[in-house]
Amino acid sequence: MPTLLHLDASARRQSFSREAGDVVAAAWRASYPDGFYVHRDLARTPVPQIGEAWTELCDYVLEHEITDPARYREAVRTPAQEAAWAVVEPLLSELVAADVVVIATPMYNYSVPASLKAWIDQVTFPRMSLAGRRFVVTYARGGAYGPGTPRHLYDHQERYLRDFLAGHFAVPEEAMTFLGTELVNALTDPALAGRRGAHDVSRAAALEAARKTGEAL
Repeated sequence: MPTLLHLDASARRQSFSREAGDVVAAAWRASYPDGFYVHRDLARTPVPQIGEAWTELCDYVLEHEITDPARYREAVRTPAQEAAWAVVEPLLSELVAADVVVIATPMYNYSVPASLKAWIDQVTFPRMSLAGRRFVVTYARGGAYGPGTPRHLYDHQERYLRDFLAGHFAVPEEAMTFLGTELVNALTDPALAGRRGAHDVSRAAALEAARKTGEAL
């Protein structure tokens, strides 16, 4: 049976990134009622930052040219490394088992939240490929950062995730889908009040794209 791993990273319980991610997941679950669905809320149940013992696991894997995640356990040699592995193992198992990964993330200070970055750090090892899986990123951000906008160069959210998935996990461009809601701050910032209509259009387009994407997975 297919498996979907759904990650939420927004500190808000009611967020636009969560909203679109939920639509993708709901459409997928309707298509695969017998599929496995795993949800992990990285904001409500934070993943700890990596520590020195994690770096030792990583060094061992690199030195011994271990590329199969099923063999990473071989790197554990000390109690501290055992404790680090206890954090890594469930996160890594969920990721490796997934056919589809949905990442719902806001933009915080031009990039992804620390909660998502901590998860990425925990599950990332040298020369680890996730080719063959689909990744869907549903994002939200306060302003407009798309191509052609003045702030496009400040987008270290989508660009970072695209570069990371392709450069480290060998995920091809065609296996990634990015969709999101822009100008969220138009709802609260008087300086952006005139962009409320553009926000509404962006949100509607994101939700429609989320539904279609979920159905097509």
